Amino acid sequence: MKKMWEGRFSEASSELLERFNASIMFDRELYEDDIAGSIAHASMLGDAGIITKDEASAIKSGLEQILAEINEGKFEWKIADEDIHMSVEKRLSEIVGKEIGGKLHTARSRNDQVALDFRRFVMRKNREISVQILNLIKTLLEISNSHTDALMPGYTHLQHAQPVSLAFHLLAYIYMFKRDYERFVSSFERGNFSPLGSAALAGTPHRINRHATASALGFYAPMENAMDGVSDRDFALEILFNISLFFMHASRLCEELILWSSSEFGFIAISDAYSTGSSIMPQKKNPDVAELIRGKTGRAYGNLMGLLTVMKGLALAYNKDMQEDKEGVFDSVKAILESVAILNEMLKTAKFNKKNMLSATERGHLSATDLADFLVREKGVAFREAHFITGKCVAAAERAGKDLSQMSAEELRGIDERITPDALAFLGLKASMDARKSFGGASSSSVLAQIASVQKWLGEKSSSI
Repeated sequence: MKKMWEGRFSEASSELLERFNASIMFDRELYEDDIAGSIAHASMLGDAGIITKDEASAIKSGLEQILAEINEGKFEWKIADEDIHMSVEKRLSEIVGKEIGGKLHTARSRNDQVALDFRRFVMRKNREISVQILNLIKTLLEISNSHTDALMPGYTHLQHAQPVSLAFHLLAYIYMFKRDYERFVSSFERGNFSPLGSAALAGTPHRINRHATASALGFYAPMENAMDGVSDRDFALEILFNISLFFMHASRLCEELILWSSSEFGFIAISDAYSTGSSIMPQKKNPDVAELIRGKTGRAYGNLMGLLTVMKGLALAYNKDMQEDKEGVFDSVKAILESVAILNEMLKTAKFNKKNMLSATERGHLSATDLADFLVREKGVAFREAHFITGKCVAAAERAGKDLSQMSAEELRGIDERITPDALAFLGLKASMDARKSFGGASSSSVLAQIASVQKWLGEKSSSI
């Protein structure tokens, strides 16, 4: 079987080369984008008078037939065709004849064709992922809105630090995922430009209309430099980076869900529908969804580093190394779409144990900072001295087997006479939380303001999709 490019060659390709060189095993994922790009290109060629209108119409009909064959599972994929582009073009020539089919590739190269297909795929996935992340944010916001009164320990170093609400804790993740959403949107805005018409690297002498094909394919405009058009893979690196950063955030959340679902914490019960059991221990209920998402983070990082390494030493313009750009992106895109969907459903069906969370706040002296702040604010004590006095009070509470919030006025005054009975009002756990009224703080009023801010933002974003 002849290759489309073999006119210059006197020997046939070896079978080993055909297997090593081919990308059709994975780039056929791009078939919809490839066919859409070819239809737009053929229409433009017809409008520009480079081919006749009848030829453009025949090519379009043939391409639509190929699309139907692929969707119906009737299309035959052959490794000898090398890639999705050659496979579609060969089948097109079988349908409309070589004379007409051979005209489709006028004024373009596989270099701009693959750049187009891949970029269009990535732009579409940017939008899909963005919508999924919005859904996740909505779920987390609903949970937050119904748990503004659920006290729990805030942690540093995984040690009890200060009392917060579950809503406040989850809002921290909401803002992480909000930034993730904005990164995907930003990448779309920056990357949604068409390379089609760049040809091999320097454009074409044919009088093509790149703006027409860009518009027909949903791009803002053509890329302004043809060499950049075929050699740029920033859009692929950006989606890999964005996915990696999302997974980092999701992995942190999943790590906490795993901890919180353990007997040691008991803060959350993950639904049976999103848990698994043990092959040997009948009592086990494992948070495998959260663990798998945490594990997929490593794959996402690997895909990003792989493509960064491929691209770092390539002279302009196109090099075959760039064939390695797709599998990692396909893998990471599949992973994030599956992970966001199942994380969302797992959170929707999870149950939070307010009693256990409250009980945990009664250990670890979470209101210690409030006693120090009382001494500073009400008694004019320097913070460092107040810190020292409070440390002595914590030590006394430890000896008494109590939490600092459970100490009496007499016990505290016995440590330092400046700790008057009115200090007790500041040591209650809810009072401690609600004292933090600074912008972005953990107080109930601040949390409600944050929820309202995110709700407003969600309303704006949902209406623009």
